[in-house]
Amino acid sequence: MDVLFIDPPWIIESDSNLWKTVGSCLPSLGIAYIASYLEKNGYKPTILDCNCERIAVSGISKRLKEYESPRFIGITATSALINNALSIAEICKKIFPDSVLVMGGVHPSVMPDETLSSKAVDLVVRDEGEVTMSELISGKRYEDIDGLSYKKDKKVHHNPDRKLIENLDDIPPPAYHLLPMNKYYPAIGSYKRLPAMSIFATRGCPGRCTFCYRTFYGRVRKRSAESIIKEVELLHRDFGIREIAFYDDTFTCFKKEVERFVELLLEKKIDITWSCFSRPDHIDKNILRVMKKGGCHLILFGVESADEKILETINKKISLTRIKETVRDARKIGIETRASFMLGNPGETEETVKKTINFAIELDPDEVQFNIATAYPGTELYEWAKDKGYLAIRNNKNFNMSDINMELPTITPETLDKYYKSSHKAFYLRPKIIIRRLLHIRSFAQLAQEIKGFLAILKFLKKPS
Repeated sequence: MDVLFIDPPWIIESDSNLWKTVGSCLPSLGIAYIASYLEKNGYKPTILDCNCERIAVSGISKRLKEYESPRFIGITATSALINNALSIAEICKKIFPDSVLVMGGVHPSVMPDETLSSKAVDLVVRDEGEVTMSELISGKRYEDIDGLSYKKDKKVHHNPDRKLIENLDDIPPPAYHLLPMNKYYPAIGSYKRLPAMSIFATRGCPGRCTFCYRTFYGRVRKRSAESIIKEVELLHRDFGIREIAFYDDTFTCFKKEVERFVELLLEKKIDITWSCFSRPDHIDKNILRVMKKGGCHLILFGVESADEKILETINKKISLTRIKETVRDARKIGIETRASFMLGNPGETEETVKKTINFAIELDPDEVQFNIATAYPGTELYEWAKDKGYLAIRNNKNFNMSDINMELPTITPETLDKYYKSSHKAFYLRPKIIIRRLLHIRSFAQLAQEIKGFLAILKFLKKPS
């Protein structure tokens, strides 16, 4: 085995996180893409998904002993997972002392010095890892590999950034055959049928919001519709997938590709339903009709706040009037909508929180999700909060969008937490929403998820504030 990739377990310790119950469990497509790229170049990777297999850090030693010693071990990590990832790295080094341990993912990419301060970590692959990992496994000198950070002579060295991959069609589909496909599931309320799987049609985002990772924003690279269809066909044929969740930040960035994708989907008579993320400034009635015809049943829009000043501060360039029009148009065409909001952005007050909750009710999408604004390393928001002394990060455990990690002078943590919990009650326990969701049920799978979701909300609301 050339490389063993490990996806650490994501354990939400906070009882105040609604998504602990209703959230999804989907694969890390980043490592699955790297694995497929390595296979294309003749290498032999393996993937261990601790998250979906429910393998805790305390139980990973037993599982690791089932493997032969790999040449390389690659562990991915977000800020929420970095503690678990580093603990697993230490265990790996004890069991496989001769393996080169590589960390990748968002957190190691933006915090390579911190990550490499662990004695267990040998290298950090920054940002896109396909080419970097391939060159690493090929035996190329560390000094000559772009996108690599490493330790030498008791110092940390950072090679130049690697140029982003321009033609995404050059990358084969994720190595689904290396994943436990029968153990994944989407978020409650996001699907019509099962089994379901996530896909990326693009990389990057056209927005420049202060709360997002800066490396990939401001530009978007696309896959061709033909490439996407091949992946959908693979999932449908080999794994029985009936529902696709496009996890692109803005799936409708390239409307012509979306139209071509739907054209091919209908031409090949592939029986799937699907959902996606978008922005109101990248969608219109025509593309909504096309998407509906192709099986799209749900679109998620990130609204974040109903206060214009806060939207300006976080550089979220959307029009509240436009989002109202888009939600209305989607409903008329027959596509459900989910709106996402963040409470606790810079400048937030009790009044602006109330304004956002009231706007969500007025907007009246089919679903909403309220999150706590979270300052992640590698974002402008993090640098701002750090500079102002507002960070309240507790051992990387409050990166879950439900626990407060910024203490602002304009609103107390207690007030913010109170409205975070009451916001879901204000929206979901309205008779209008309950009746609408019941009327939309068309299958046993939908009925099951509605019951589970409703019980989760009731349980969440019983938690003390």
